[in-house]
Amino acid sequence: MRFLVDECTGSNAAEWLRGQGYEVFSAYEQSRGASDEILIKKASSENWILITNDKDFGEMVYRERRPHHGVVFLRLNDERAANKILVLRKLLAQYADQLADRFIVVTDERVRFAGMPILNPDTDNS
Repeated sequence: MRFLVDECTGSNAAEWLRGQGYEVFSAYEQSRGASDEILIKKASSENWILITNDKDFGEMVYRERRPHHGVVFLRLNDERAANKILVLRKLLAQYADQLADRFIVVTDERVRFAGMPILNPDTDNS
């Protein structure tokens, strides 16, 4: 599994994921200052699952209908690196096989797979 870790999520989470054997692109380490636009395009075109604390990505996916390979939105009360790693550990232990192509909201207490209508190009969805 491949993860693009947003700059706001931090390098500690990226390092932990690497230590677990995942392929990781860390925006903090490798693309500091890159815009959300650049990151969502990179994640989509290169098949990375994006991990972020930035709610702007939700707007990009839902309102602007941006393509993605998966987004994990960490909506945490405790933003410390140790807590981010703890919730990622729990998420991956229970749902690793369900992350691709989904928008997942992770809080300190729960995981929610956000729904989005599936658009079929072969039918008229209007």
